[in-house]
Amino acid sequence: MTTQPDTSTGNGTGTSGAGDPSPGTDARFATSPAPSWGPPAPTLPSEPVRPAAAPGAGEPARPFLHRAWRGRPGDPRWARPAFLALLLATTVLYLYGLSASGYANSFYSAAVQAGSQSWKAFFFGSLDSANAITVDKPPASLWPMALSVRIFGLSSWAILVPEVLMGVATVGVLYAALRRRFGPAAGLIAGAVLALTPVAALMFRFNNPDAMLALLMTVTVYCVIRGLEDGRTKWLVWAGVAVGFAFLAKTLQAFLILPPLAVLYAVCAPVSLRKRFAQIGLSAGAMVVAGGWWVAIVELWPASSRPYIGGSQNNSFLELTFGYNGLGRINGDETGSVGGGGGGGGTGQWGETGWNRMFNSEIGSQISWLLPAALILLVAGLVLTRKAKRTDLTRGSFLAWGGALLMTALVFSYMAGIFHQYYTVALAPYIAAVVGMGATVLWEERGRVWASLTLAGAATASAAWGYVLLDRTSDYLPWLKWLVLVGGLTGALGLIFVTRLGRRLALAAAALSFAAAIAGPTAYTLSTVNTGHSGSIVTAGPSGASTMGGPGGGGGGMRGGFPGGGQNQQNGNGAQNGQQGGGTGGPPTGGTGGFPGQNQQGNGNTQGNGGTRGGNQQGGMPGGGPGEGGMGGGGGAGGLLNGANVGSAAKALLSKNAGDYTWAAAAIGSQNSASYQLATGKPVMAIGGFNGTDPSPTLAQFKKYVTDGKIHYFISGGGMGGGGGASSSASSRISSWVTANFKKVTVGSATFYDLTQPTSSS
Repeated sequence: MTTQPDTSTGNGTGTSGAGDPSPGTDARFATSPAPSWGPPAPTLPSEPVRPAAAPGAGEPARPFLHRAWRGRPGDPRWARPAFLALLLATTVLYLYGLSASGYANSFYSAAVQAGSQSWKAFFFGSLDSANAITVDKPPASLWPMALSVRIFGLSSWAILVPEVLMGVATVGVLYAALRRRFGPAAGLIAGAVLALTPVAALMFRFNNPDAMLALLMTVTVYCVIRGLEDGRTKWLVWAGVAVGFAFLAKTLQAFLILPPLAVLYAVCAPVSLRKRFAQIGLSAGAMVVAGGWWVAIVELWPASSRPYIGGSQNNSFLELTFGYNGLGRINGDETGSVGGGGGGGGTGQWGETGWNRMFNSEIGSQISWLLPAALILLVAGLVLTRKAKRTDLTRGSFLAWGGALLMTALVFSYMAGIFHQYYTVALAPYIAAVVGMGATVLWEERGRVWASLTLAGAATASAAWGYVLLDRTSDYLPWLKWLVLVGGLTGALGLIFVTRLGRRLALAAAALSFAAAIAGPTAYTLSTVNTGHSGSIVTAGPSGASTMGGPGGGGGGMRGGFPGGGQNQQNGNGAQNGQQGGGTGGPPTGGTGGFPGQNQQGNGNTQGNGGTRGGNQQGGMPGGGPGEGGMGGGGGAGGLLNGANVGSAAKALLSKNAGDYTWAAAAIGSQNSASYQLATGKPVMAIGGFNGTDPSPTLAQFKKYVTDGKIHYFISGGGMGGGGGASSSASSRISSWVTANFKKVTVGSATFYDLTQPTSSS
């Protein structure tokens, strides 16, 4: 027999007795018993509540627009208008200056373009419409963008607006999740915190898979909490579906939150133990079906008639999933990658690992502004509900969002493989939810001394940490850190004595504390949306906000580092398109370099000082496109992190008679090929995938393509080049064969080889 959910605590759905509010109705706006965690009576007068309208017989139904504006009968009048205003403000904020990012990450934009031209490329996530090789992720995140481009044509807005809508949807789902149990105020707080998190503002305006992942992970937690609320199986099934599609966006990262959520439901769901495990099993089945159908088709499809699986060494998506995109990200053993990191608290090629990674100079300004407050409020929420019944939904909500936060942060902190700052957008909904829940619950308990002191402690932690983060960019709005510190401490002082203040002063203290807490991330968010971002490695905030060493940075590694991965952001003095280097102490002709400055707001050197200038320097990894760096036939790393500038003469050359060939050109490395494909609209083969290290095509396959007249030009430079090993030597051998046997054509600063014109020696 199915038991009813225990909802006897908190400010949520009320108890299951007669006359209690139905599921989904906020109990603060109906008569409900005292919370189980302690005396509920506030010491301050509460605002009068308009009673919910009784659904009497014969009562005329309200018009749809009225219901959309007014919201649920039990909500206060301000709730729905405030929620709609939050969504509108988020939309406007994220759309502002969107086209400044151009094609953003041209690696994914090229795949979007290909998917808009070919349904086969759409299905597989191919980099070109002729289906030579795929991106190194499954294609779900590309599908909304490809459909948009198919409908509206290729443009920056057509690519990026779907990402913006995902951000707005994430705010909406988060609000809905918190409103049900904690009221509209909690939802609004959480939604505002999420929208104003710098890395969220970055990634919901960018075309990487992380935007879809963050949305689907938020949906997953929402569905699990709904299951905890009423024990209905459908919510666990929908949670499994959400995780399955999240897997098709970014593979195994979607599974990070499964352990805490599965344990939570197994222990706390309001149904029998047998049914709990059966529901978890059904959820797992739904996850496998939602994510596995595409995998099964790809693995069963004859390899000879589908594109090569980019990022893999054996043309297998399963290998990609569990290797390069799976365990390799954890232990740093990523075959075909540019290198791993340092485990056990060491400093590696992808930054320092350890318990404080989310707070350090590489990551802190992206995500951690309210992380100290969230941790304090999470502990407070669990202490507050420690005596609640097993099925208590308030505690379950804290465990769901808090468990997802801690699990994801723990893995991020110690993963030794490829790690970029923008990955932390996955934490943003969890932090926002815990802050919204914790602040609301403690505010209701403010009559208790420990609750008011905890609120004050959270406000103090936010102010102090905001000061530290702002002080790391001391030239950026230098007055703001003092405003944050003084305002936050003043608000915290008011929260300590909140029971002795009148209602207006108490609300003013709370508002001041919240304003001080979000002032820093708001400033960084505004800086983020005011600046274009492009390339493979992007960060939020002003110049210097994030200083990550990257390959060669900090722990040594690849010779010369990677000059030229800059974001080409337009305001200021730095050279554009990766011409300004950045790694700490990187000599101009090799040695230990690092990732270049991301050139946010044009100052160059965002990620280090010194470094090399992109160019044709032995041992370095130049950042320009062909002819602007690289190492000639050997490959080099031109375009590894960002694409090349394609001049009008080069575009005209590749476009001429392009319809007579399967591929207008071929280039080593996906960013390099993507630049020319986006410029010409014609398929360009990416030899070796993203890094130029995938063994596709082989030299024999490439020779056959040339003999059959399928490729017109070879574009010089690009990729990692001959870094050693069989996979990387495939692109090097192709490059060497081409340069030795075909006519060289120079157009401006770019170098091509006409594969229809053999040299006399060949």
